[in-house]
Amino acid sequence: MEIHQLVLFLYMADFFKAKKPPSATSDTRVFWYNVTMRTTEAWAFKRQLIYGTFFTTLFILLVVFLYFRYFYNPATCFDGSLNGDELAIDCGGSCVRICPFEVSDPVVKWSRSFEIRSGLYNAVGYVENMNREASTKAIPYTFKLYDADGLITERSGTTVLPPDNVYPIFAGRIDTGGRTPTRTFLELGEAELWQPSPLGREQFTVVDRSLSGADSEPRLDAVIENTSLEEAREVEVVATIFDQNGNALTASETFVDNFAPRSKKQVVFTWPEPIATTLRSCEVPTDVVMAVDLSGSMNNDGGDPPEPISSVINAASSFVSRLGGKDQISIVSFASDAVLERPLGGDTGSAIETIKNMSILPEEETGNTNTGEAFVRAREEFTTSRHNSDARKVMVILTDGLATAPREEPEVYALTEAATLKNMDVEVYAIGLGQQVNMDFVRAIATDQSYAFQALSSTDVDAIYQSITAAICEDGPAVIEIIPKSDASFVPLQ
Repeated sequence: MEIHQLVLFLYMADFFKAKKPPSATSDTRVFWYNVTMRTTEAWAFKRQLIYGTFFTTLFILLVVFLYFRYFYNPATCFDGSLNGDELAIDCGGSCVRICPFEVSDPVVKWSRSFEIRSGLYNAVGYVENMNREASTKAIPYTFKLYDADGLITERSGTTVLPPDNVYPIFAGRIDTGGRTPTRTFLELGEAELWQPSPLGREQFTVVDRSLSGADSEPRLDAVIENTSLEEAREVEVVATIFDQNGNALTASETFVDNFAPRSKKQVVFTWPEPIATTLRSCEVPTDVVMAVDLSGSMNNDGGDPPEPISSVINAASSFVSRLGGKDQISIVSFASDAVLERPLGGDTGSAIETIKNMSILPEEETGNTNTGEAFVRAREEFTTSRHNSDARKVMVILTDGLATAPREEPEVYALTEAATLKNMDVEVYAIGLGQQVNMDFVRAIATDQSYAFQALSSTDVDAIYQSITAAICEDGPAVIEIIPKSDASFVPLQ
């Protein structure tokens, strides 16, 4: 019941209970009527106000709901707008993405290219990422190869760059169209995305490595351990071989598709051509064919024992004694013909005895010098099963005169056979003995001019053999560096 109805009801009740009509006048009734009407209007207004407030609030809530449901986009790290606590658009602050201005630019430390087959080159560059955690899954790069005439070719791509260390970038089988690059440059582009990574090179450890087949089918086997608790996919692994002075000699690349956490994997690197002549380290063994001129002119200096052959034999014996434990030696003598005095083998003591027992045959006092056949004997020996496929091939030849046999064009024959041997990746060291020797011929049969020597007297021979020993291999081991890289430890963007 409404309040005005209640007031009217009480008034009528008092009226009928009275024994006589109330004494109230008409003004009193008007007064109560007005009070009743004003009260009724007040409650009607309040009711309208309540209803209006309710519906207005309901409408606002509906509008807010529709806005947030269909129109509102909260601040995220992927909305293309500078909002929230970001330092720049979608980076910095609470965003995982690192702003480019917070990143130090990677630095190219060096870059080189290596011939792996005629006209084909592998290129590698080492890049230092100095940022402690900033890393990128795709940094653009371009290798540019030049010769004296300018740019030969270029190769571009993208690669992962983990943080806080030096990492290789590799490009394989670059076709130079027969030109020989003398300069190689690596240029880096701007990475579109940098993100944190708590692990760098310590994510992987190289447990073991072994190089084999350096002179036939080069193969580098290595065992790598994933030390992290994360699975790594598409792991790029680059192997670079350096000399003892830190100069890169060659490089190769392989991939591991899936690398389980806390596990080990065996990886294999290969080269399409022998690399024995590239690796100057004494770790790579050497097969040597030593060819000694036993023509009649080798005792023209006279004496007892005769010279220069006696000094040559002593110097050759000393050369053999300086060979390494894994090296092999073969002895060839040549005069009118060439003779294999001793096949390839590792018994240096036996080889020295063979050399000391060599002498000039009486019939050779007026014989000829068949230099070309000495190269034939060497070629035959390097193609037998006695040759160690892990070893480089070296021929050391000493002669005091011109090639005089066979009868037709003996020098051309010698040069042809020498070229055939050098095309088999045999390094030829040539020693010309005496002041009358034709050094143009000696330089022509050698691998290049730096492999040719002139011994003006027999006393110079031993010093030359010593320099050849030093040239065959360096002091100290080669350095084989194997570096895997992956984005497995990168912090996800979401």
